[in-house]
Amino acid sequence: MANANPEVIVYVVSDAAGDTGEVVVRAAIAQFHPINADIRRAPFVTDEAGLERITQQAKQANAIVLYTLVIPGLRESMRRMTESNGIAAIDLLGSFIETLEMRTGRKSRQEPGLNHVLDADYFRKVEAVEFAVKYDDARDTSGVLKADIVLVGVSRTSKTPLSMYLAHQKFKVANVPLVPELKPPDELFKLPKRKIIGLTIAVPYLNTIRKERLKALGLPNNASYATPDRIEKELQYADAIMKQLGCYVIDVSHRAVEETASLIMEYVRKP
Repeated sequence: MANANPEVIVYVVSDAAGDTGEVVVRAAIAQFHPINADIRRAPFVTDEAGLERITQQAKQANAIVLYTLVIPGLRESMRRMTESNGIAAIDLLGSFIETLEMRTGRKSRQEPGLNHVLDADYFRKVEAVEFAVKYDDARDTSGVLKADIVLVGVSRTSKTPLSMYLAHQKFKVANVPLVPELKPPDELFKLPKRKIIGLTIAVPYLNTIRKERLKALGLPNNASYATPDRIEKELQYADAIMKQLGCYVIDVSHRAVEETASLIMEYVRKP
């Protein structure tokens, strides 16, 4: 019989920040919607006392333990403690590190957090995030000419979340809202069309999104912003602008931000 519990508790244990483990848990639990995961991070664990404390908490909560420990001694202790306490546990990195050691003939560096080293790549990411924040919603149109990618579309087509997601992939992204009452910035028409990505969406889907947005703001959901007629007018206007720009257009209806971002990156990386 399937477990009717709508929530699974997962302890993510790491000798670094624990980002990798949490990403994996979220990716896996998404396959079991509507079940949710209560993710309890235990970052920067550096001794057996910390592991013992987490093990007891996980046992009491009937939780799963997923660990990303790169120090062999800690990894083995975690394996032993969870096994002796009958706790379901996953060693996310251990077997792969050991396989790499055998394949390369070299020992791993055994240094936690190496994927967060403050190198040039990290600072490019920070710069891209700051760029996305500064040039969000065309508050400063000069960013259009400086950007690697410019997103255009009507309100609530995921322009801002996409900008931030792409920034974490080190792309400098500006986004421009297309509104019938506002003329698009002149800078937009000076760009190579390959730099511009148009975002469109189906009327019913956008209608639902905008009603939820109004509800979140405490406003009536029958405001013109969310009516099908208004949405249709905006989408027709945006479509005309995108055709004028000759840009690549993606329909974001029912697409997750990650999926749309993947399509954008595939497009801009083409030779």
